[in-house]
Amino acid sequence: MGSAFVSMVAAVSSRSSPEHCVSALTYIAWFDAIGLGDRPQVGGKAASLGELTRAGIRVPPGYVVRTAAFERFLAALERVAPVRAAVAALRCDDLEAITACSRALRRRMQEAALPQELTLDLAAAHERLLGAHPDQPVAVRSSATCEDAAEASFAGLQDTYLWVRGLAATLERVRSCWASLYSVESISYRLQHGFPEEQVAMAVVVQSMVDARTSGVMFTRSPTTGDRSVVTVEGAWGVGSAVVGGEVTPDRWVLGKITGEISVRDISDKHIQHVAAAAGGVEAVAVEDERRRVPCLSDEELQELRALARRIERHYGRAQDIEWAIDRASGAILLLQSRPETVWAAKDAAPVATPQQDPLMHVMSIFGKPQCR
Repeated sequence: MGSAFVSMVAAVSSRSSPEHCVSALTYIAWFDAIGLGDRPQVGGKAASLGELTRAGIRVPPGYVVRTAAFERFLAALERVAPVRAAVAALRCDDLEAITACSRALRRRMQEAALPQELTLDLAAAHERLLGAHPDQPVAVRSSATCEDAAEASFAGLQDTYLWVRGLAATLERVRSCWASLYSVESISYRLQHGFPEEQVAMAVVVQSMVDARTSGVMFTRSPTTGDRSVVTVEGAWGVGSAVVGGEVTPDRWVLGKITGEISVRDISDKHIQHVAAAAGGVEAVAVEDERRRVPCLSDEELQELRALARRIERHYGRAQDIEWAIDRASGAILLLQSRPETVWAAKDAAPVATPQQDPLMHVMSIFGKPQCR
């Protein structure tokens, strides 16, 4: 970025005052100012984080780069060659064409310059978030407008970057998150589910990174049976990417949602954990032998998680799939994400069979392939 980048960052300090600078930012929103109704402007993940923050639930502090920045960036690309129209023209069953389109669009986005006004806004927001510790690590997380919705889950289809240090690296990861909206998996999912391409946009969450002793997920409805009366908790040592990515088998508990009784205790051999890598991101390291089969959560922590799960479910009014972490230094439980549970909700909503004039069609439908919408 060189001297031009330094000049832009210096321009931030020339604005009238820090308070005025932050309030006037065009492309930035803070968690305590957004909620579920702001999904079109901040995406599903950020809207939920804002909703949790405003409900008084502990969330790592952060800000979101609004979809307006993505639209500004995309408009410059569209003036050169189509982006959304190129995706909309694809067939969901043509993997070769999807792959070629994905590769071309992601390359274009990674190589394009960021708007100067966005760079200025991000510099100001980053300074406010990190204060006197500008090299404190952050998580840079995709927040698409189509993700974490009640009717569909886009979980894991866009990118997240952990332990990102410095403004320059954060700016680069914002652009990478935008580009991940055009991954093969994300394009394919949108085509298969018939999402109009012009309604899809990407915001980006920038959050203080949690140095997690333990992290994992919990469900306010059993993911295996659909039982609404229990909370299922899964966790492992270190950063939760090892659990989400399936690299370690987590410990698992099932608790009565009301009584708190622990009916299932499955303690696994947690042979690895994800920790901060020296060059940024995370790396897998071996867990000490004496901790591999030790529960990663105490009963007290399990009960605190259960209480949080109940509170979050009441707030949203429906079953939730929740990501959490326990800070290594303070022992505080922090919420990283809450999204609607979609698997059992879809089963509840679906009819047992689609009415057919010909009874034989009920049998034949069992052998049919899913169709592109």
